[in-house]
Amino acid sequence: MEAPPSPKRPPSAIPSDSNSRKELGRAVTADTSKATRLQTEQVPTLRTSNESTRKIKTNTGVTIPPAYGASHNSPIGNTQEKKSVDYSASQAVEVALSEAGCGKPVSEKTDSQQELYHAFARREKRLMVWIVSFAGLFSPLSSNIYFPALGAISSHVQTEIAMISLTVTVYMAVQGVAPSFWGPLSDTRGRRVTFICTFGVYLIANLGLEFSDDFASLMAFRAIQAAGSAATISVGAGVIGDITTAKERGGYMGSFGGIRMLGQSIGPVIGGIITEFFGFHAIFWFLVVLDFISLVVIVLFLPETLRHIAGNGTIPLRGIHRPVVTRHISKHWKRPDAVSSEEGNITNLTPKFTLGSILSPLRFLFEKDVFVTLLFGAFVYTIWSVVTSSTTALFQPRYRLSNLKVGLIFLPNGAACVSGSYFAGKILDRDYRHVESAYRASEGIPLETPLNRKHLSDLPLSRARLRSSWYLIVLFVLPLRGMASRFLPPCWPRDRFVIAITATAIFTQNSALMVDLYPGASASATAVNNLVRCSLGAVGVAGVQFIIDKIGVEAAFLIFAVVTIALTPLMCLQWKYGEVWRAERIARLARREQKQVTGAQV
Repeated sequence: MEAPPSPKRPPSAIPSDSNSRKELGRAVTADTSKATRLQTEQVPTLRTSNESTRKIKTNTGVTIPPAYGASHNSPIGNTQEKKSVDYSASQAVEVALSEAGCGKPVSEKTDSQQELYHAFARREKRLMVWIVSFAGLFSPLSSNIYFPALGAISSHVQTEIAMISLTVTVYMAVQGVAPSFWGPLSDTRGRRVTFICTFGVYLIANLGLEFSDDFASLMAFRAIQAAGSAATISVGAGVIGDITTAKERGGYMGSFGGIRMLGQSIGPVIGGIITEFFGFHAIFWFLVVLDFISLVVIVLFLPETLRHIAGNGTIPLRGIHRPVVTRHISKHWKRPDAVSSEEGNITNLTPKFTLGSILSPLRFLFEKDVFVTLLFGAFVYTIWSVVTSSTTALFQPRYRLSNLKVGLIFLPNGAACVSGSYFAGKILDRDYRHVESAYRASEGIPLETPLNRKHLSDLPLSRARLRSSWYLIVLFVLPLRGMASRFLPPCWPRDRFVIAITATAIFTQNSALMVDLYPGASASATAVNNLVRCSLGAVGVAGVQFIIDKIGVEAAFLIFAVVTIALTPLMCLQWKYGEVWRAERIARLARREQKQVTGAQV
């Protein structure tokens, strides 16, 4: 005999203690079908205990649309109807609402249950970070392995080195633009399929470069090479955003940056050795072999992590999303009918890959906190890029260095990039813990109480990420001033090391903050980051040699130092107003999503 249907409750009447919730759940389960059970898991309780959420509710009048399983007119949202929605608003808004506390209620769970943001253990997360970090190695490696060969290429194609430097410029320009395509593809169709496609493009480009003997073909295939390698960073950041919370993300982002920055460290040395003994064409055969190894590892071991496909790691994978070797992940899979709506809370959206999804990341640039963060980081990247790219032209003719010795000059820069990423990850985790502790103290939250980031939108993420940026900026500027006052061989390795280690640390902070600001579209956010950085970097690399020829080395680097100091107030703005801007964006996107869902229902 069926039990009578459970009475409907307004959201405010839902019991808050865990025992009462369990009793309510058992009563509903005994009474309803599977579809009804899935609906009741979406019963909303609007959390209003933090300041940012109160702003969103009281000042903007945001209500929770049925797409999130909630409605003010009914305690149970419609979760059965699966809609195809516009990626640009819905995917970012869903996670933004969750972080703002406007999603599902804050349940009182055990620590192990609270950690089910993703099912993978730390060891499995590390494995995936290592795989995507090795894939990300190709972007800096392809750029830096090329620098020691500029002189040899100039002689081979009988073109001035200033013109050959334009192949570096076109590489950086395409490196900035290409992720604007690959990032949305990754955020809609999956990380794994995007990796496979991008490595295919990269393989074709290197084969073309191997047989290029003129300036035009070098330019063309360098552009294609950049299109293939550039996306590895944004897609790798997307994987990390899928499987980690903000609290642990800093350390993984540091490891991600440190491993892939090995290309920055060893690339010039490898390029110098290969060019010296085998010729510059052999560089591209070397990259073909590495590309094949990375592609095989991805096909064998890397599972799909995009949350609307894989959920929190408990949804069984099929087709191209499933790796060949599944032993390390299949133990977490559940039967499709056993995956709860909470574990797959992002899978109810099916974002589309359209022209709008490709262009939508550009809208991030109109967000004040995003624009301020990206602009400062882009100028730091540009200055570091011109210091690196000008090394061959400044040192090789002046000191008559061989290709191998030119490669060795890049070692301090590469070592600094690796160590800078590693230590930046440690600093980010330390700063996050400090800010979280201060937040707990101000809100009276005990240390043993799990702090669910999805429901604490007023935790100041900007300050957590930028807390240590001030002394990094000072350390970045000082060697620039030193390079402007003394162009001496003994001083440059030291100055370049300090510039590289601080610049890389700032990049890592910048990237972590961008993923935090747009957690539901982390690959696209990273793609916009690359677009701005590489676009300005390409302009800097294209013009630096002409600037140095015109005004001299000392005056050029003095200008770079002054520009950095002049832009530092941008970070002050982000520090002071970043959280206000983030709360405004959450409210605005929530209103847009509500209108979209309401229109679809009508």
